[in-house]
Amino acid sequence: MSTTDPHPSVSWSEGRRLRAWELHQLGWKQALIAQALGVSQAAVSQWLKRAQSDGRHALHAHPAPGRQPLLSPAQLAQLPRLLAQGAEAFGFLGAVWTRRRVAQLIKEQFGVSYHPRHVGRLLKQIGWSPQRPSVRASQRDEAQIAAWYHERWPALKKTVYEKAESSSS
Repeated sequence: MSTTDPHPSVSWSEGRRLRAWELHQLGWKQALIAQALGVSQAAVSQWLKRAQSDGRHALHAHPAPGRQPLLSPAQLAQLPRLLAQGAEAFGFLGAVWTRRRVAQLIKEQFGVSYHPRHVGRLLKQIGWSPQRPSVRASQRDEAQIAAWYHERWPALKKTVYEKAESSSS
């Protein structure tokens, strides 16, 4: 790459496009450029066409369209460390991180408001998954439930069927 480039390459793919243009300027054929850079001839053709019509700057990377993320990459990188401390460390009852709780944590720590549904996307992006609280009571006694199911339930089921058989509509 030329050392006089006012826009230093920020990505490998951008550098490859710029290198293709430089090789073309040196008289290389498209097939040789493609082989040297490990790309298809069609890709080289598109790059050269773009550079010839819009100038060399057209080969530079362009930011992705759309709204910029509200959390910076550094803040997003801090999120797993915060989550690892546990929900109780931030005043929540129970150790479960729900999307609503994570949204509240993000608002308190970084001053950024996210909808809980979007928090699920952020969690997936950093390798976490939202947790759902258990709907079963913590006082649940499995032995007592099994006993009721085997002793009491057959009697209740029997009376329901007897009533249905005796009625005539």
